[in-house]
Amino acid sequence: MSLYRYKAKKGPQEVIEGQLEAASEKEAVEKINALGLVPLCVEEEVSSSASVVPSGKSFGKVKTRQITVFSRQLATLIRSGVPILRAIHIIMEQSESRGLKNVLGDIHDKLKEGSTFSSCLAAHPDCFSSLYIAMIRAGEDTGALPEALLRVTDYRMKQEEFISRLRMSLAYPVLMAIVGVATIVFMLTFVIPRLTKIFFSMGQALPLPTQILISISSALRQAWVWLAFSVIILILIRQSKTGVGLVVLSRLKIHLPLFGNIILKANLSRFSRTLELLIKNGIPILKAIDIAVAVVNNEIVKEKLKTSYEELEQGGSFGKSLKTSGLLPSFMTNLVIVGEESGKLAEALGEVADTYERETDEAVRIMTNLLEPLMILIMGLIVAFIVIAMLLPIFEINLMAR
Repeated sequence: MSLYRYKAKKGPQEVIEGQLEAASEKEAVEKINALGLVPLCVEEEVSSSASVVPSGKSFGKVKTRQITVFSRQLATLIRSGVPILRAIHIIMEQSESRGLKNVLGDIHDKLKEGSTFSSCLAAHPDCFSSLYIAMIRAGEDTGALPEALLRVTDYRMKQEEFISRLRMSLAYPVLMAIVGVATIVFMLTFVIPRLTKIFFSMGQALPLPTQILISISSALRQAWVWLAFSVIILILIRQSKTGVGLVVLSRLKIHLPLFGNIILKANLSRFSRTLELLIKNGIPILKAIDIAVAVVNNEIVKEKLKTSYEELEQGGSFGKSLKTSGLLPSFMTNLVIVGEESGKLAEALGEVADTYERETDEAVRIMTNLLEPLMILIMGLIVAFIVIAMLLPIFEINLMAR
């Protein structure tokens, strides 16, 4: 028997805390329900001696796609009646990834020693997210491990497919941008300086566009300009990953014209889909929200969701708190409120995720289709400016000669 700490609702507003003994998290939830309470959060009390201590061993890099394939293979083998130890050993032998072999070998050894599958996965946080581990733990408690593996596999595959489509859509525009910028830099640093010598040798006053072009060309040929540019980029990258810089960048992203709405909906669809999956698998609502918030990569959106989480923890309404945030769309907040009141929150979140995924896909497709002609236009204007700036002195010389 393990000791579980819980938070539960006793009436519309009152939230109480307590402890009880149970064989599993599912049994703990059933005992709380038997007391006439609505469980919000149920967590096992883990002693310090039972905590996982990192061994410091390097297992090698494991790709996200490899974890997804492993999950589906393991679910198939277990459903076919293969014991989990044997199933992991089979997958380990077939794997061509050294990193995955090492991770599965470690999980196999810990399982033989009597550890639970979810605790073995928790020893490898770089490979298995908190969402993955929570799903597996719920599957262990309910005796539906293969189903839990299939659900988390489907979820991961949808996320990977979306990222793959996004990369494919942006591949051609990015390639065009690189080639275009490289061509312009080549013209400014190699072609223009040679023509500049000819113009200066004529001793004529140069037109303004030609002077601007020559100044840009001269600046690009100075080493300190590239050094300063590199330092600025490095500082911006570093600041964008920590502290205030991360918050500023997150705020900038969601307020960008055209792109801001796409970024916001992409984050909300990921959060909604994750929370839906966790609730359907019996994870208590507070724990599910805490895990789902971690998949959001925008700090501003994450902060709004955390505030709503805290209000729910104190006995408030999650949906109403989201509505008062002022950032999240009314479509999502209204559906969440209705889902809470009707007891069908998972279905409401699924509808939010489906809608925002469709809208995000469509918006990305439209933006990428418009991006190609827009980039061609911009590059054409830059090249046209360079050509005109170089031809103007020649035209003036011809006019003077006549």
